[in-house]
Amino acid sequence: MRITAYRKAHFNAAHRLYRKDWSDEKNEEIFDKCSNPHYHGHNYELEVGVTGEVDPETGYLIDLKILKDIIKEQIENHLDHKNLNEQVPEFKDLNPTAENIAFVIYNRIRKHLDPKYDLEIKLFETPRNFILYKGE
Repeated sequence: MRITAYRKAHFNAAHRLYRKDWSDEKNEEIFDKCSNPHYHGHNYELEVGVTGEVDPETGYLIDLKILKDIIKEQIENHLDHKNLNEQVPEFKDLNPTAENIAFVIYNRIRKHLDPKYDLEIKLFETPRNFILYKGE
């Protein structure tokens, strides 16, 4: 039986959407107020989905404490209360859009998750705007 288990998490972070190779005017035209040179922040909500086969001995797909610990160590400790542009190495040359944040989260978790599992990341930047990334 294939099933998906989810774990929710939360982190707060600031960022600025801009490209270093564009003028301030072009960045403002494309990214609008999200290109504020003084940054802006979000209360991100994260849902991490793990899909695979249920272990017939334990009845678990995955021990959710394992997933909780991976998320805490790899995501919350790494991103929470940070300026993504200035404090998170992955965004040194990568624009911290919600799409790219989801991609970074996926890759950080994927490295620590048993390869037998499929992984999906759902990242809410606002209650109405979210990204779903499955590593495709």
